[in-house]
Amino acid sequence: MKCSIEQCGIIILAAGESKRLGNPKQLLSFDGNTLLSRVAKTACESMTYPVIAVLGAHAEKIRPTLNIPGLNVVNNNDWQEGMASSVRAGLTSMMELFPQVDGIIILVCDQPFLSHDLIKALIEAQRDAGLPAAAASYSGKLGTPALFHKSLFSALMLLSGDTGARKMLEQMRENVVEVDFEMGDVDIDTQADYERLLNKDKGAE
Repeated sequence: MKCSIEQCGIIILAAGESKRLGNPKQLLSFDGNTLLSRVAKTACESMTYPVIAVLGAHAEKIRPTLNIPGLNVVNNNDWQEGMASSVRAGLTSMMELFPQVDGIIILVCDQPFLSHDLIKALIEAQRDAGLPAAAASYSGKLGTPALFHKSLFSALMLLSGDTGARKMLEQMRENVVEVDFEMGDVDIDTQADYERLLNKDKGAE
């Protein structure tokens, strides 16, 4: 049976502690914005509605930087469990606030090369294939951003620990349409990652 999505929402996972970095990656500056506000603005301007950002660690510092039209901000009080707790918190809020949503795209805050076009490509790829999921493909793996039809919501709610949805995508790979995201493996976990990003950006000027 073909999986069709009438209204797709977006959940941005931004609750992590950034332990390896030593300060909140959400607030790192890149191209005139913080990493998180850059992703949030891209999501809100993509005309894919509604958009929820899930905060946790450092929420009191981050929340004031997110005065972005169309963005809903929720707190994950269980953020220390890992990424899966933010997926659950975001999806729970989405279903409570916007019960008409029958598909979601999961984004993370530290993929600085996310674009409107990629979000649109995920939606179109899923619609054309009729599969229950679409995911970005980079470095031979599936990952975020990833789109899930409502038939997978219950499986997302069963995720635990720090795995996020990647393991689930790999396990159901034959039911996932893949969308190339060449810069998808650029993410920021350490100071060295951040410095590489800044140097890459300077090289592009």
